[in-house]
Amino acid sequence: MENGNGEISNINDKARLAIMDLAHMMSVPMSLNAVVKLKLADAIWQGGSNAPLTSAEILAKIRGPKGGGDAENLQRVLRLLTSYDVFEEHTTDDGFQRRYSLTEVGKTLVTDENGLSHGSYVLQHHQDAILRTWPMVHEVINDSSSEPFLKANGEKPYNYYGNNPELNSLMLNAMSGVSVPFMKGMLERYDGFQEVKTLVDVGGSGGDCLKMILEKHSSIQLGINFDLPEVVRKAPQIPRIKHVGGDIFDYIPKGDAIFMKWMLPIWTDDECKQIMKNCYDALPKKGKLIVCEPVVPNHTDDSQRTRALLGGDVFIMSIYRAKGKHRTEEEFRQLGQAVGFSDCRTFYGDHYFTILEFHKL
Repeated sequence: MENGNGEISNINDKARLAIMDLAHMMSVPMSLNAVVKLKLADAIWQGGSNAPLTSAEILAKIRGPKGGGDAENLQRVLRLLTSYDVFEEHTTDDGFQRRYSLTEVGKTLVTDENGLSHGSYVLQHHQDAILRTWPMVHEVINDSSSEPFLKANGEKPYNYYGNNPELNSLMLNAMSGVSVPFMKGMLERYDGFQEVKTLVDVGGSGGDCLKMILEKHSSIQLGINFDLPEVVRKAPQIPRIKHVGGDIFDYIPKGDAIFMKWMLPIWTDDECKQIMKNCYDALPKKGKLIVCEPVVPNHTDDSQRTRALLGGDVFIMSIYRAKGKHRTEEEFRQLGQAVGFSDCRTFYGDHYFTILEFHKL
């Protein structure tokens, strides 16, 4: 029953409503995937105007001269995502006409001057190989010897992407779409690269993040971009950056500081220790390892940040490594101490990524 304010008063009714909401949850990411595929954010943004548009007006922009489409169905998707703060709904007094503009969340889907946005990250998370994986999550609980992705697709994700150039390109764009905004914010707030002369970026791919760091800190004389040989062979030539191919489990190039971003979650604790021990050995006294990773809170709550971090953790478990994971600050600290680092300092400047500094005495 509802009270006079339309609020459900019965606790059992609230519970049933909550489980219905969870059961329908798939509608949210798939609707988000749809608006990214249709490039709705760019259609509404229109170079910065962000003028509220009806679903029919949005449809006309995305379909162009060929016309057609179903404005009513588009509006149903827009209304759902409005309830998740992706769009803002503007209604007439009689409530019959609805127009939509982008919220700050929706603006993350707008393509920037470099062709990047968080849209690629959405698409990468909802391509066919990923969707085939999700119904098998229960199997990683019964048997953690292999990942649901492997069982669903017959090969591990990096092999799968490597054999599908289009999907590999999507994955790289997805990583860039997330990494570039983070790096811009990090370089404004974090001063840990000062006094560094030689900086090693472990798993730096084409060297984009390392380039951003060197552009911000002219005092860094040399940046070493360290990744697999087949990766660095394709890397472009960048001033003050040397590309080095190798295996993180064999060695890490020497430097005053070592930078690592979004690397450790796909590895087990023992593998992380081996990687971090190689970093420790490559650093001089007073050197430091700078790690940027999602760090899950010790206490589980219902905040958006906690849900995003724990959702990413289950994604890692299901797609990449059954025993890889997002870790707590204390778990990172213990990994560092196990290989010789004396201290771990944390910087919570970003809502998703945390900077951890591991110091060598």
